[in-house]
Amino acid sequence: MESKLEALETSRPRPQWFFTIAVPAVLLLLAIVASVGFGAVRFSFAEVFRAVLHPAAAGDTGIILFTLRLPRVLAAGLAGAGLAATGVLFQGLFRNPLADPFVLGASGGAALGGAIAIFLVPTMSFLGIGTIELFAFVGSLLAMGIVWNLSKLGGNFAMENMLLAGFAIGTMLNAATAALQLRQEATNSGMRILAAWLRGEVTAPSWPQLSFVAIVELIALIVALPLARQLNALALSEEYAAQLGVRVERLQILVVVTGSVLTALAVSLGGLIGFVGLLVPHFLRLILGPDHFRLLPAAALSGAVFLIAADTLARTAFAPSEVPVGMLTAFLGGPAFLYLLNHRQRSV
Repeated sequence: MESKLEALETSRPRPQWFFTIAVPAVLLLLAIVASVGFGAVRFSFAEVFRAVLHPAAAGDTGIILFTLRLPRVLAAGLAGAGLAATGVLFQGLFRNPLADPFVLGASGGAALGGAIAIFLVPTMSFLGIGTIELFAFVGSLLAMGIVWNLSKLGGNFAMENMLLAGFAIGTMLNAATAALQLRQEATNSGMRILAAWLRGEVTAPSWPQLSFVAIVELIALIVALPLARQLNALALSEEYAAQLGVRVERLQILVVVTGSVLTALAVSLGGLIGFVGLLVPHFLRLILGPDHFRLLPAAALSGAVFLIAADTLARTAFAPSEVPVGMLTAFLGGPAFLYLLNHRQRSV
């Protein structure tokens, strides 16, 4: 199967790895260094470099960098990478370049899980992961699991059924979240936390939480790479993919599971941040072509760069106030989405 897929890919013109991996990687490194230096207290590149080399002697600079700035920047990068990579997987799976990571109801599950943690569960942590993040992660996975099982009712699986089930389950879970808000005698702080979560707000996580997310996300991305190669065959049709030796149903299951994990990790770090998983893969597809095997790492790196830059702008543009990065991506993503939609209609 692999040789047939490789032959199919080599028959297409494709960009060099330098432009798909090296350039986004360099941009990511520059984005991290620049973002860490920006804030209420600004640090030069030299100060950041000295703090990294000698953290014990960094003093107040080290406290700000390693307790607040760097964890938040890395959290934004991991969330952006997960959302953009999931966008590539789901767009390939549904053969629709306008599919996004929340198409299967992940946002509704994450919102309800976060609301339950805020209003009904005592504040605690597990392996350094807070209750809200943990419940949002589990809620997102459970929602997409329900959608997957509903799409197979009657024994006939169809992508259309999954999309419809995702829309229905997401809508119902969002309604359940709203009902929970109405029924709870919540404190103002609880309502503010939930509102920030729903708007999409990256905060500085603990290092254990960051490490856990980074390890699981890396494993998921490694698993996704061979799946992306098979999505190239699926792009033409399920029958054509089967002729090339692709086990279509197994591929669908693995893509949904991998994308669900990546999406759940992203929402556990930043709440519901829209448009990243839609726009980054779509713009890269226009630049790099349709090869999912090359799009996946490029999208992960570019998504990290995009969300780090967006979060830096969100916390500095109106200082000392901060804008939730989810609101900023929505504000930027709306016009970009309309442009892509217009471009898509013109090309049809």
